[in-house]
Amino acid sequence: MITVSNLAVQFGKRVLYQDVNMKFTNGNIYGVIGANGAGKSTLLKAISGELEPNKGTVEMGPGERLSVLSQDHYKYDAHTVLDTVLMGHTVMWDVMQQRTALYSKEDFTEEDGLKVAELEDKFATLGGYTAENDAATLLSGLGIKEALHGKLMSELSGKEKVRVMLAQALFGEPDNLLLDEPTNDLDLETVEWLEEYLGNFEHTVLVVSHDRHFLDQVCTHTVDIDFGKVTLFSGNYSFWYESSQLALRQAQNQKQKAEEKRKELEEFIRRFSANVAKSRQTTSRKKMLEKLSVDEIQPSTRKYPGIIFQMEREPGNQILEVKDLKATLDDGTVLFDKLNFTVEKDEKIVFLSHDPRAMTALFEIINGHREPAAGSYSWGVTITTAYLPLDNTDFFRTDLNMLDWLSQYGEGNEVYFKAFLGRMLFKDEDIMKKVSVLSGGEKMRCMIARMQLRNANCLILDTPTNHLDMESIQAFNNNLKLYRGNILFASHDHEFINTVANRIIELTPSGSIDKLMNYEEYIRDERIKELKAKLYGE
Repeated sequence: MITVSNLAVQFGKRVLYQDVNMKFTNGNIYGVIGANGAGKSTLLKAISGELEPNKGTVEMGPGERLSVLSQDHYKYDAHTVLDTVLMGHTVMWDVMQQRTALYSKEDFTEEDGLKVAELEDKFATLGGYTAENDAATLLSGLGIKEALHGKLMSELSGKEKVRVMLAQALFGEPDNLLLDEPTNDLDLETVEWLEEYLGNFEHTVLVVSHDRHFLDQVCTHTVDIDFGKVTLFSGNYSFWYESSQLALRQAQNQKQKAEEKRKELEEFIRRFSANVAKSRQTTSRKKMLEKLSVDEIQPSTRKYPGIIFQMEREPGNQILEVKDLKATLDDGTVLFDKLNFTVEKDEKIVFLSHDPRAMTALFEIINGHREPAAGSYSWGVTITTAYLPLDNTDFFRTDLNMLDWLSQYGEGNEVYFKAFLGRMLFKDEDIMKKVSVLSGGEKMRCMIARMQLRNANCLILDTPTNHLDMESIQAFNNNLKLYRGNILFASHDHEFINTVANRIIELTPSGSIDKLMNYEEYIRDERIKELKAKLYGE
């Protein structure tokens, strides 16, 4: 349990929030949301003690242990992977070190023997005798194979380090757990493992994430940072989003009577509660709406970009045909082989693989930016494409300002291009910034504006939610559900895939799987699981 009393944080004259008073209790998972810069990570740092608040206190229950997902991926480079995880339980690790030091003494005394006996008893109480096995199980669940457990952290890739740090935070079932973007660099299967793990976690968790499906699956409550305040709501992200949108529509309709508003809100809560009760989500166990008050629902101050893809012409019957396509890396590694598919009208296809480089290779090939190792592809004559690459670095190697940069990709006057940038929430003072100094999120919004200029009837999107905030992801997702053209995409966002794709093609080194179904059906199908294991040689 974590109790926050009269907390206030400000930097210079800028006040993030003040008078924060709330209690985070055992058995609940709190999703912390807010616009970029609202102070989500700062709140976790203030609770963990990494940052000293300007005012207020943070207390935990007597003897409770706090664990935090570390963002420093180089801190443990001199340690083995297994030891790095064990170090997550600081009390147990300290006992282990004391035991080792005493056992290695040459002049072992009677006093040392008494101390060892005391340490052994404490070690057993802390679960020390099963600790290495427990740590190894966690690592395996997070996709770190046993062969890596004895290696130094410095030998691991960045993505592998992220998983080890997550295992460290989870190790030993801490009483209080703080997770800042825990799903970053995790594949979809590992995220699902983490959802299941946290769904059975009976202690207190605060989590910051841009992954809406993850928040929906694990969170019992939502902590919203808005209006310069920190407010606690019952329910997961989807409930918060839908209710805030409803409240916004009501606020815009000034003629609606107060009693009509209340009835509409109560009906919304009733319908949402029924849907949750019927779902398979872990949150359905948690009775997350039982104390909800209609008065809690209010519109958000957040702004959502205007992501609107329109087609200049309807596509013909021939979209794209791929025959026996193969892609390899320079070292001969096969990314995919024997790939055959034909895209039909109205299809929105997500491409999956254990190796994300396979999707990037496919998109580069069909966009003419890379030669295949074998096979061919052909586009229909009526098809126009707009491509969002995974790596947009080369687009921004220029001293052009934002307005001049966008003007390269279409025809129109200054007002025309300003309108597209304005849709993406860039203000007049922003558009004169050089694009070379933009943040990752700003560059991605520029690339989306560039795509909208093309009025294409086929969108090709390589991991489109990278670097985007929650509001941009939600706006992007909403528009793609309504878009009438074809979409070929790759993503690690479960909600994005499940709500957009109506066809799934999985790429493997020895063939492909091609199914007309949604993502939830795909990952639950036991026959598909068996086929995947065979194709991947598992």
